[in-house]
Parts: sequence; C-alpha cells; structure tokens
Amino acid sequence: MNLKQLVNKAKNKNNFADIKAYVNFSGEYLKYIADNLQAIIVSQNENHYQFFQYNKEGNYQITRPINSILMYDSKNFKHTSNEFIKILHNIKTIDKNNQTIRNILNNVTYTIQQTIGAALDGLPAGYSNTARKLNGDLFEHFIRLIIREIGIDCTSGVVQIPVVVDGKIELYMKYQHDLIVKNDDTIKLIGSIKTSSKDRLDKIFIDKFLYHKLTETTTPHIAIFLNDVQRKNNKHKNKYGVKATFLPGHFKAYTIKLNPLDGVYYCDIRPNMLNENVLKNHIKTFDHLLIDDFWKFT
Repeated sequence: MNLKQLVNKAKNKNNFADIKAYVNFSGEYLKYIADNLQAIIVSQNENHYQFFQYNKEGNYQITRPINSILMYDSKNFKHTSNEFIKILHNIKTIDKNNQTIRNILNNVTYTIQQTIGAALDGLPAGYSNTARKLNGDLFEHFIRLIIREIGIDCTSGVVQIPVVVDGKIELYMKYQHDLIVKNDDTIKLIGSIKTSSKDRLDKIFIDKFLYHKLTETTTPHIAIFLNDVQRKNNKHKNKYGVKATFLPGHFKAYTIKLNPLDGVYYCDIRPNMLNENVLKNHIKTFDHLLIDDFWKFT
C-alpha cells in the first residue's frame, strides 16, 4: 500500500468500524514507513521525539512529533497488537503489577492513533483543519471501542441533564459529551476524549462544575488525552523541536479552586505530570483507567 492509499483510507471514517480495522491500518502504515521515508528527523530539544519526512510521493511533508519510546515499529507491533486484544478481553484478571502489560495497553493505543495522525499529515497543507478534525473523531471512536472491549458499554452524544432545584426537577438541558457510561438510565460517568488538551482544558473543568451545580449530583467526570506536544521549528535554521501544549497553571488553579476532575489520562504523559505535586496526584497514564479506575467509577 502506498502513501496516497493510506491517506485515502484514513480519510474515510467508515474504514474504522472496529478495533481490528484500527490495528490493520496501523500495521499497513508501519510497514510502509519502514522502507519509504525520505528521512527521520530527531527533535533538537527532546531527542526521543522524531518527525517522519515523506519522500516525493508525499511532497516531502513532515509529520507531527512521534514519541519513539512509545511508538512500535512494524515488527514489534505485529506481536504487541495481538497481545493488546488479549489483554483487553482479560482486563479483570491480568496481573495489575505487570508493567509490560501496562506498557502494551498504553503504547499500542498511542501507536495506532499516531499512525492515523501521521498518515493524515500526508494531506496537502490546505487540508490541515480537515486532518485535525478527522484525527480527533477517529481517536474518540477508538477510545470508545477500547472501553467496550473491556466490557463497559459506552456511547457519545447528547444527554438530557435534569436541572434540580430543592430536590425537584424543574427542566432539562441538552449537553453533548464524548463519553457517556450508564447503568440502566443512570449516568455513571462522563468523559472528554481529545487528542490534546490545547484550547479545551478550561471547558472540561467548567463542564463538571456546571453539571454538578445543575443536577445536584457528584457524577464522575474524566478526561482522556493522547498527548500534549506539537511541532516547533525554526524555518530559517531548519531545526525541529517540540513544545508542550499543556497549561499546568490552569490545571492546578482549576483543580484547587474550582473542582478536581475525577481522572485525567494520557498515552504520552509529560515529565512535569509525573513530578509536580498537584499534577502527579491527578494525572495518570491511560493504562490506569482501563486496569484500575473504571471499575471504581462503575
């Protein structure tokens, strides 16, 4: 399969009906880049990030930053993607202390989504907004498929939120959510699924605040992100690096003064999220949601 075929496949959301379709696409992309890249550019400031440069077929375009620690190559992906499905099916009985299992959950998710994003980076420059929207939609759908695979029914869409005053429902208000987990008709969990927190962090915290105020409930609200890095380049010096899009000050302020989210999860977690007090207490890698936290929420 050539780059044009991969890009066209990524453009059609109907090609991603189930997890197997996501895995197959990722395998095809990884097989392609193994022999067909013009270059791999190493980030100047965080060396474990790389950029793929396509050859003439892809007009020498350069992809988003890829975390080489998390991203599998074609050979390793074939094995780990099979393990990924097995782990999801047996999530309740796996060894929670097995770091290899946790890495597979986190890294396969990252690899699959980044192959889609990197393929869409092969679109002409004028289609960047289209690529961003497609990538975001496919990530949301992928995460919901993963959650269903571990045995938790979930949807996205509009919910009718009861506005409660003094214990009585006065009216209903429509609200759009990326992730809704119900038990019968009771909403047990609400989530936001985004490739990045950029320009979205404020809304997620405020959504939880308003929901609880309107409904007089304590329904858990979580956020799932792929990563929070983007390309930074000096065109004059032709040097490429990465910069963080996460806003730690905003996150800390909302967590302390407004309301903390009930869980925040990343595939590609930033170093400060592991080291700074407020951040490390509220942000985890994606495997923690699947192995540990979902069962507490539901």
